[in-house]
Amino acid sequence: MTAQVDATADPRSRTDGLGWVSRAVFPDRRVALTVGGDPPAGHRAVAHYAVVPSPARARFLVPLGAPRAAAASLLAYNALRPPKVRALRAAVGGLARFGAVGLAPFPTLTVSVPAGVPAAEVLLTERLADALGGTPLLAAFGVRPPDPNHKPTLQLFGADGRPRGYAKIGWNDATRALVTAEAAALRALATVAGAADHPVPPGLLAELTWADQVVAVIEPLPPAVRGVPVDDQPRIAALLAVARRGGPATPLRPLAGSAFLARVTAQAQRAADGGAGGARAVDAVQALARQHGGTELEFGHWHGDWVPWNLGEHAGRLVAWDWEHSGPDVPVGFDLAHDAFQRALVLRGDPAVVAADAVDAYLDRHGDRLGLGPAQRRLVADGYLVEMWLRTWRLADAGAGWNAALHPALLDVIEKRHSG
Repeated sequence: MTAQVDATADPRSRTDGLGWVSRAVFPDRRVALTVGGDPPAGHRAVAHYAVVPSPARARFLVPLGAPRAAAASLLAYNALRPPKVRALRAAVGGLARFGAVGLAPFPTLTVSVPAGVPAAEVLLTERLADALGGTPLLAAFGVRPPDPNHKPTLQLFGADGRPRGYAKIGWNDATRALVTAEAAALRALATVAGAADHPVPPGLLAELTWADQVVAVIEPLPPAVRGVPVDDQPRIAALLAVARRGGPATPLRPLAGSAFLARVTAQAQRAADGGAGGARAVDAVQALARQHGGTELEFGHWHGDWVPWNLGEHAGRLVAWDWEHSGPDVPVGFDLAHDAFQRALVLRGDPAVVAADAVDAYLDRHGDRLGLGPAQRRLVADGYLVEMWLRTWRLADAGAGWNAALHPALLDVIEKRHSG
């Protein structure tokens, strides 16, 4: 049995983003990671990465050895990124075209494995290459601060620079659940992706477990995809197509007796068993049922994170990605509510109470196009806010920690709405 490598200088021992990402991508301790040095005795180098701009301030790990892949890892889909990020990637991507020479100013991370140990046994990239047909792959990945709610993501390329996919790594209970949910959603969406008005989702290329992690490989987006503006008007036809899975409208049903109400009731009770606001969530669900139980509306699927930065356009079609919060049996209109809430919360930095008001205003302005009357719009808004707190609780319960912008602020908002 091969001895484990001394990791005193190993990036995986760091507490910053480089440490967090390298632990997820290279969990097997037989793999040695050295920055600016040679592999340990008895090891052979299998990959090299430029650490941009430095280990202390790492933003990207760019693969070396194939200039086209290195450049593509920084330049592909750059039009979807914020201007400052786009400019940085463009500058470094230009250097990457010259291979190791162009990236020479940056430290090199060398990945090595013990002699006699097959790379596919200890390296995720090799396992992914096997899963995608055996063609060699190069991986690039961004580095961000450690966050229990985020997933390290590998950009996979062929040596010719052609994108092959995105590998999302679920490394704790919260992110494993998200990766598994997205994989399930994409499998189901494969049968409806061509339906009229339905946004085009990426395909699921592979799903596997690796070192107690769940990994889903998502199809790359079309190279020429362009993001929609952040002030994009709601795509009502697309929202309805998502809700109905490309089919016709379904009959209206009351909230009372719905699968949605049963689910949120059960989840609120689970939250109450664990404390941290759960009892207030039970009260919120009971108030929702009491005030809206007799209101009839349409139930269906939702994307779950329908926001402009998860949408693009290509060849005259809307493209939607990041389906990890998708699910069935929610009131039609939840995606519209989420769009309004997140634009206020994320883009404008509004507190939860203001974001909730934005939901009401958005539903009043556009809800009739979804077939929502005044009582239905109020139900959608109230139900959505309960759903969002429960999502916040689910992530916290799975180890991701509380979102300070939503807990306990959302419970305060919900209680005020039901007492008003």
